[in-house]
Amino acid sequence: MVDPDPLRSTAGVRALVRIAGERGMAPAECLAGTTLAPADLGDPAAEITAQDELLVVQTVLGRFGDEPGLGLAAAVRRDVRSRWPWGLALLGSRTLRELIEVGSRYIGRTVPFGRLAIEEADGEARLVFDDADIPPEMRAFFAEAALAGLPAFDRELFAVGVPVRRVGFRHAGPRDLERYRDVFGVAPVFGAPTSAVVFDRGVLDRPLPPANAAARDNCGQLCRDLLDRRRSRTGVAASVRDRLVRTPGEIPDQATVALGLFMSSRTLSRRLNEEGTSFRALLDEVRQTMSEVLLAHTDMTTEQVAARLGYAEAASFIRAFRRWQGCPPQTFRTRGRRSHRSPELV
Repeated sequence: MVDPDPLRSTAGVRALVRIAGERGMAPAECLAGTTLAPADLGDPAAEITAQDELLVVQTVLGRFGDEPGLGLAAAVRRDVRSRWPWGLALLGSRTLRELIEVGSRYIGRTVPFGRLAIEEADGEARLVFDDADIPPEMRAFFAEAALAGLPAFDRELFAVGVPVRRVGFRHAGPRDLERYRDVFGVAPVFGAPTSAVVFDRGVLDRPLPPANAAARDNCGQLCRDLLDRRRSRTGVAASVRDRLVRTPGEIPDQATVALGLFMSSRTLSRRLNEEGTSFRALLDEVRQTMSEVLLAHTDMTTEQVAARLGYAEAASFIRAFRRWQGCPPQTFRTRGRRSHRSPELV
């Protein structure tokens, strides 16, 4: 099924063109027949239609389709920066269940054809990829790209892998399974009835380990850059805002921030007052900016966005968002998803 969003990020195409370039295929050849030029790949704000992305995949597969696990290679070549702001959403996950719920939404948007679904039964959880609407010659690529996405970004963001029990693909298997073992930790079964990754249901609600330091720092820097573009801060206010975005998904309170800055809460309040602001104002500034990004550029639920901004319940977030924007989050998303797009978010 073609992605209903007519325009999409070029992150997937950029990764595939890089892979093709390493194998001797020029970017212009990869993009032949599309509306994109090679120079567009350097523009993080560039967009592409699902049909043009499909054409790029067809072109690259026409040259390198015999290479085992090419879809896996495409999945693992994307980093947190290319996933922004989904990286913020993923890093804010507290459990594997949250990571999978948000991750499957992300993968569903980066793979323009096919459908992902999560099934739970008999002590197992299964991430299933439906490739019925995909042209037969591209099913293997898209199935691999979709199902490799979860363990790839889990390992990248949290330095651990999803504890996979089994992996199955509907397409025939190659002789060389090394790339598959590297990604999934197990050798897949090929010619299976469905393409799916299977893991123990019991691990879904276990807390995730702390995020990988490099991924966390990268995401925090992207948050700081975005905030600075909207309003530059200096002095103590800048230090407070830095603390508020340092760990995605965790919003520290004033006492914790003050302790980290080696001062009391009262002293922090006084210093911020001298700079014409307050902890509450800075907290609102961070939450408002991050909420607009997540609502405009992901399809996370209101509850998921609220949790990543440190709200105990969605109702509190909705009230705050009404105060900031004069409308509830879903109205903002419906009205302004396109109008709030900016280069640093893609």
